[in-house]
Amino acid sequence: MTQTPYKSDSGECRSITARRVLIVEDDRDIAELLALHLVPLECTVRRAHEGAEGLALARRAGDWALIVLDLQLPGVDGLEICRQVRQQSAHTPILMLTARAGESERVLGLETGADDYLTKPFSVVEFAARVKALLRRAELLVLPAGIGLRTVRVGDLHIDLDSRLARRGAQHLDLTSREFELLAFLMQRPGRVYSRAQLLDQVWGTTYDTYEHTVNSHINRLRAKVETDASQPQYIRTVWGTGYRFAMAGEVGGLGP
Repeated sequence: MTQTPYKSDSGECRSITARRVLIVEDDRDIAELLALHLVPLECTVRRAHEGAEGLALARRAGDWALIVLDLQLPGVDGLEICRQVRQQSAHTPILMLTARAGESERVLGLETGADDYLTKPFSVVEFAARVKALLRRAELLVLPAGIGLRTVRVGDLHIDLDSRLARRGAQHLDLTSREFELLAFLMQRPGRVYSRAQLLDQVWGTTYDTYEHTVNSHINRLRAKVETDASQPQYIRTVWGTGYRFAMAGEVGGLGP
């Protein structure tokens, strides 16, 4: 397996296996089953079976290409682990597992910073598909030598699609993985209106209409980081009764709803 250089959250240059996965799951049989199905994806797996151990490992977020995180854990629960990981790492993908069927728990997981979720019981085929999608995103964080950068600019907002960096003027924007994907999707299609359901499908990869309000939450957080005044956004415009659109270049500078 190839080794990939990267910078850890401390800024230290290191070389690790690109597909190191942390599974935090208290059910040892489930953890073993998931680990077995990660082997064909060329992953190396570390397992933790209780919250404190999982938190200690997960906080080394720069070590992991992906964290698979159970919601209900003894000691520290999955939501708290997710919160603490997101405080120090915007980019490490998190796949949350939950035995709770209620909508509110799954939405809370997404809004806490999880990139995706699966409700138990789930098929290992679906698990593998979700993992592959998240790993592809994680591997975009590493830019191979010799590949030119793809950039998008609107007004003083600038994103680099390959290094997954965003700036407003000279200011670096600290975006989560999902916030970056949402911003990049909209910026590449200025002027086009998208409903919340369409954004869920295109950015989250799901069509659950009941989770449309999680789009609103992400838009609000993204505006707080991107806009000079989030209450009068210049870039991410609301189209009342429909959804959202990104401003055309000529519109930036005027305020919109």
